[in-house]
Amino acid sequence: MGHVIATANMKGGVGKTTLTVNIATCLAKNHGKRVLVLDLDTQISATLSLMSPVEFANHRKQRKTFRYLIDQIITPEDAPTYKIKDIIQTQVCNVQGLDLVPGDIDLYDEFVVSELLHQQALQLGEKDFETIWNRFERVLLGKILEPIRNDYDFIILDCAPGYNLLTRSALATSNYYLLPAKPEPLSVVGIQLLERRIGQLKDSHEQEANIDIKMLGIVFTMFSNNLLSGRYYKQVMNRVYQDFGNEKIFNSQIPVDTNVAKAVDSFMPVVLNNPQSAGSKAFVQLTQEILQKV
Repeated sequence: MGHVIATANMKGGVGKTTLTVNIATCLAKNHGKRVLVLDLDTQISATLSLMSPVEFANHRKQRKTFRYLIDQIITPEDAPTYKIKDIIQTQVCNVQGLDLVPGDIDLYDEFVVSELLHQQALQLGEKDFETIWNRFERVLLGKILEPIRNDYDFIILDCAPGYNLLTRSALATSNYYLLPAKPEPLSVVGIQLLERRIGQLKDSHEQEANIDIKMLGIVFTMFSNNLLSGRYYKQVMNRVYQDFGNEKIFNSQIPVDTNVAKAVDSFMPVVLNNPQSAGSKAFVQLTQEILQKV
């Protein structure tokens, strides 16, 4: 069974998607691993980092996106048109072993989910609605991934910022979580908030299941050695080292690199688009660190 890793931070704009797609590509291309990227964010940034908008539009028109898989859990069909293996786009960016479950700009309706779980609570005579909700979020992604979990060495879940249903389900399903953070105070607050949320998640499920997710590590992104900002960044980073210890923080740091942003215009990760760039080399080193940790 492969490792399932959630890339998460409560704050947006910290490089979660960039981290996800470049690590996934390095694992497949440089280390021969079978890797699946699952886009859980309605901004579909991971999807558009690995395929063009035209390709995505074709997938969405055929209902071959993550939305269809969620619909099958919420309102299952007697004879579903597609299974997860039909949804997966294989060899994205022409990289052997790199696969993608495309996201969607509209993943699920909170009202429909709440109504469904309310009906289940009534049928089961369950007075505590929270128990039903917790059970649903714990098994949602697990059910979707179950048929293909053994097919991959790594499944990387690109979570949306914040703490919505899919992020909670991703954390409940994963073996590890990877925490990208800019060396700025608000990004560091995002780390602390997520740590607190994960503690609450474990506590709320402990009576029915043991959620055994571990922090893989914190990755500093968008780091600059500029004389002024570099000194400030290091002050912020020192706080994180004091809170979490050296063993929880990756040595590899992702620098500010315009090539990373330019690669998105080509709908491929920078490690493919410009492998000699500073950003690419940092992702290669980070991937090696991740392999050593797991």
